[in-house]
Amino acid sequence: MTRILVIAKNTFRENVRDKVLYNLILFAFIIIFSSLLIGQLSLGNGVKIILDLGLASISIFGMVIAVFLGIGLVYKELDKRTIYALLAKPIRRHEFILGKYLGLLYTLFINVAVMTAGLELALLYHGETGWSVFLHLLPAVFLIFLSLSLVTALALLFSTFSTPALSALFTFFLWVVGHFGRDLLQFGEISKSVSVQWICTGIYYVIPNLSIFKIMGSRHIIESLSFYQPIDPSVFASAFLYCVLYSAAILSLSIAIFLRRDFK
Repeated sequence: MTRILVIAKNTFRENVRDKVLYNLILFAFIIIFSSLLIGQLSLGNGVKIILDLGLASISIFGMVIAVFLGIGLVYKELDKRTIYALLAKPIRRHEFILGKYLGLLYTLFINVAVMTAGLELALLYHGETGWSVFLHLLPAVFLIFLSLSLVTALALLFSTFSTPALSALFTFFLWVVGHFGRDLLQFGEISKSVSVQWICTGIYYVIPNLSIFKIMGSRHIIESLSFYQPIDPSVFASAFLYCVLYSAAILSLSIAIFLRRDFK
C-alpha cells in the first residue's frame, strides 16, 4: 500500500507541473464568470444560468483533464522508457496502475474543488449568499466527480494498450455514448427485432451509464433551495456504488492487460 501511495504522490506532482492543466482551469474560470454577464441579461433566471454554465464547465473541463492526463499515464512512462527503471524496483505492476489512478484522482479532486470555489464566488457575486447554496451545490459536484472517476479509469485502460490519440478517441466516444445509454435501451425496447433488442441491452450494460450522475442538476438545486426539499441519500449511494464497481472492473481489466505486456 505504501508503494501505491508513493506512485500516486509522484503522479500528482507530475500533473501539477503540466502547464496545460492550468490553462484548462483558467479557461473554465472564464466560462464560469462569463455566466455572470449572461445572468445579468436574463429576467429572473440568473441563478439557473450561472449554475447551468458552472456545472457544465466543471463537468466538461474535468473530463478534458481526466482524458488528457489519463491517456498519458502509462504511455508517457513507456515513451520515456522510465517504466524499465520503475519495474526493476520492488514495484508490482498492479501497484503501478493503482498508484497512477489514485494520483490522477487526487489531481481531479483538487481541480474540481478549485472550479467549485470559482462557481461559488460567482453565485456570491450574484447575490446568492449563505451556506444553503453551497450545501446544495456540493451533491451535484460530488456526482460530477464520480463520473470523472469513471472516465479516468477508462482513459487509464486504453492507455495500457493504445496510443494517446486512439485512447483519447475511445474515451471521448464512450463518454458521449454513456450519456445516451437509456435512449439506446429504449430504442431496443421499441424495436420489433429481437436481435436488436438483445444488442441494445447488451451495449447498455457494457458501456458506462453516465446518465446516473446527471440526476442532481441546476433545476434540482433551485427547487431544493426554494421548497427546502431534503436530498435523497439513496441517489448518491447507488451512484457511488455503481462508480466503485464499474471502476474496479475497468481497473482489473487494465491490470490484466498491463501484466501481459512484454517490455523487452
